[in-house]
Amino acid sequence: MQSQYWSTDLLPGLMLPEQNLLKSEGIKDTKELLKCTNTLESKRSLASKLKLNQKHLNKWIALADLARIPSVGHQYCGLLLHAGIVSVKQLTQTPFPQLHRQIVRLQVATFQRKDLSPTLEQVKRWVEEARMLHNDN
Repeated sequence: MQSQYWSTDLLPGLMLPEQNLLKSEGIKDTKELLKCTNTLESKRSLASKLKLNQKHLNKWIALADLARIPSVGHQYCGLLLHAGIVSVKQLTQTPFPQLHRQIVRLQVATFQRKDLSPTLEQVKRWVEEARMLHNDN
């Protein structure tokens, strides 16, 4: 399965100043962000260069990792993160019915609307694609 990569501009929650910070280091897409932060030391180094709290950078890395899943992309990576999923690997280990219930509860609590939630089949597809991606690596 082929990973999906996106412009960092499309990651949810990244404001223009933060996007410009990443671009100042030559990071224009999620592939480059993941590539240059693949070790703890490289994460620390980039956070230091950008004068950022490591938590912010870790959030962006988690979003970029989840966005690699084709059916998740930049559209649902933030939802997964808010539901407590921080990586493709973690998603592979999460029972999809449980995750779906968690997402529905989150959507209802946030928007008072159940109809905005992805379907059980969508969540199942996310987990299946995460497993394929994880196995390819």
